[in-house]
Amino acid sequence: MRRSTIRLTAVLAAAGVGAGLVTGCSTKNQVPSIGYAVDAAVASYNGGSTLGASSGAAAVFGRVLTGFFYTGPDGQQVADTDAGTAKEVPGETQTVQYRLDPDGVYSDGVATSCDDLVLAWSARSGRFTRPGDRGQTPMFDAASTDGYDDIERVDCVPGSKDATVVFRPGRHYLPWRTLFTAAELMPAHVVAQAVGVPNVVDALQSGDGAVIGRIADFWNSGWTMAPGELDLTRFPSSGPYRIESFTADDGLVLVANEKWWGSAPETSRIVVWPKGTDYAAKAKENALGVVDLGAGSVTDLALEGFDEQTVPGRGAEQLVLGTGGVFARVETRRAFAQCVPRQALFDTLGKAGEVPPRGLGSGTLNSRVVQQDSLYYGAVSGSGDRYRGTDIPGATATLASAGTAQPTIRIGYLTPDARRAKTVAMIAESCRGAGITVVDAGAPDFTPAELGRGAVDAVLGSTAAVPGPAGSTTGVAAFAALRAGNGLDAGGFGNARYDAITDQLAGETDSTATLNLLTEAENLLWAQLPSIPLFATPRTIAFGNGMQNGIPGPTQAGTGWNMDRWVLQR
Repeated sequence: MRRSTIRLTAVLAAAGVGAGLVTGCSTKNQVPSIGYAVDAAVASYNGGSTLGASSGAAAVFGRVLTGFFYTGPDGQQVADTDAGTAKEVPGETQTVQYRLDPDGVYSDGVATSCDDLVLAWSARSGRFTRPGDRGQTPMFDAASTDGYDDIERVDCVPGSKDATVVFRPGRHYLPWRTLFTAAELMPAHVVAQAVGVPNVVDALQSGDGAVIGRIADFWNSGWTMAPGELDLTRFPSSGPYRIESFTADDGLVLVANEKWWGSAPETSRIVVWPKGTDYAAKAKENALGVVDLGAGSVTDLALEGFDEQTVPGRGAEQLVLGTGGVFARVETRRAFAQCVPRQALFDTLGKAGEVPPRGLGSGTLNSRVVQQDSLYYGAVSGSGDRYRGTDIPGATATLASAGTAQPTIRIGYLTPDARRAKTVAMIAESCRGAGITVVDAGAPDFTPAELGRGAVDAVLGSTAAVPGPAGSTTGVAAFAALRAGNGLDAGGFGNARYDAITDQLAGETDSTATLNLLTEAENLLWAQLPSIPLFATPRTIAFGNGMQNGIPGPTQAGTGWNMDRWVLQR
């Protein structure tokens, strides 16, 4: 069961006096709780949607919406047997049998069922399209179809606890444990109630385009979130916590889910303070017990009495470039890469304290899809060396060859973020010498979708342009963010050869073939420059006085990956 070993591996108790105990800002509720500062942007409950994935839903709702697997503190996929079990069945065709826990029930009293898997597969497979301005477009705004589009069918009797997932003949998806995961397995019964059908399984198999369109519309936008009144009937929980409220003043309040069938959470109330919070003020108010923020992103953040560390994250700090507008020509993207001071950015903003033995954060990042502690990294990342330092004469000459005179490049990111503001300022200073004007287009309501709408020319963020916690050892989001048609492909990059490489890598077991494919992919990406990697995103993670069982998680799941095991000794 999940409640055993990995969640109780370490105990981190901070020394001195400081943050930890929160008595609840609301006058209506004075239950002691733990304040959790994380720079994910709470925008959608649905972590499988583009909005949910790009705002960091996995870092907030991993213990609210459970799945068969979750991302552990080192970026690995870990089975969550409280939710259910999943196992591959031997045979020529890849088949995985899923069984939800017999006692599993949502906080509204409705049992978890295989309907949830059918909904996830249907939404993420790319199977359903509708006419658009440029031909057929996906009905579901999925962050990624990777892996789900390899599934041929999901055998499920509506309401059953069992599902058999059968992949297409000839396909074998190695990272299948990244499917049907925490924060992405959504309550299908809520969709059925909202669109007026008995169940989504039969509705999705009916071929009725109008009904399927209504299901897609709800999946896309029915779980969006903003501070204020929420219709909590749309947000039932399948984990140890459920949502109680979400307001600007009181944060996102998570309370113990009375219907949870696993071990009860150690602390009954967690207050999540997402991106946009005045973290420095909350720290002064003694309202924080756990802090998980981008290093250097908050000015005047005093964490006296906290056990604090700055570590390199699994996410890749990067610039995602548009492939239209000012960057329509690859020569302009190359000129920009030549003037971006990658080495200086790492030296000034990217170092994360003492470099750990695993190698993450040891220098400028030369790969988008291979992490620095991978055995493959040294062999595949050489192409990025040409852009390690600045080459202003080269940038000037490249611009001239592109016929682009003194372009203006708007870089967007979610504010406030002091480190990213400094990043843009350093790039602007460097590129000015090449006749390139860089404009800080950061905004408090910024989303990566602004790039596709032409409001900005580049996005500054972590893996998949996420503003907060990001990255995993599987690298699925990193690959998906450059794959044509995926919601995470904010820059609209499309390359048939890259897509073919990612398809082959997903099922490749031979290390030599994997090395060759990864090398080809990185060479292609450095030639086309849909993005410019900078460094492993540094994270500041801190635990207040009296906090126990806090285990840093510098990944897409954030340090809240085991929040139900947090204990505050008072």
